[in-house]
Amino acid sequence: MSSQELTFSQVVKKRYSARAFLPSPIPSDVLKDILLKAQCAPSNCNTQPWSLHIVAGDKLRELSHALTADLKAGNYSLDFTFDKEAYPEPFRQSALEQVRSYYQALGVARGDNLSRSEVVERNVKFFGAPHVALLFIPVVGDNVRVALDAGMYAQVFLLSLAARGYAGVPQAVLSYFAQTVRRILNVPEDFRLLYGISFGIPDKTHPSLSYREGRVSIDESVVWHQ
Repeated sequence: MSSQELTFSQVVKKRYSARAFLPSPIPSDVLKDILLKAQCAPSNCNTQPWSLHIVAGDKLRELSHALTADLKAGNYSLDFTFDKEAYPEPFRQSALEQVRSYYQALGVARGDNLSRSEVVERNVKFFGAPHVALLFIPVVGDNVRVALDAGMYAQVFLLSLAARGYAGVPQAVLSYFAQTVRRILNVPEDFRLLYGISFGIPDKTHPSLSYREGRVSIDESVVWHQ
């Protein structure tokens, strides 16, 4: 390993969810290398049950325009049910703390509904990123095993981005508009949208990058058996 390469520990610690990006795209040869590394992710019986649609340029602007219209109209079409409020404690508290820290970093006060609406809209504008990856899976049983495989693929993709100095942010909210995404990207109906990942060069001057989400201790998340 050359002195320029990061260790695994450095890559894991470097990865974070960026919510502001510069407009410069990732060079195609670099992006292909990142994707080749992501393809090394494990999967059940090596089925590799994921289909990643990467969107940029004019098609990205078309998609953003359509999703913005859907968001404003409340036109939701989820492939999988999702209710953040249904999380039991302490998981729900972690989500609330992330939202509080994010809005605080942006200087948006509680009760400022107009500003909060603008913050939500940033999601469907992909936080200014030049690329978004939409992660689809085929319908297999209850989809849990396939979603697990796709999640491992997405994690390797995110770590591969971080190793190159880029960043990404998984966005469950993009899956709220599955039918629109499928229509615009011409994705078959039997592939379901898990979520999207906006990615690119992080804009480190943006206030949303002024904080980092905390992590619970392993004593809270790991049970030891001997």
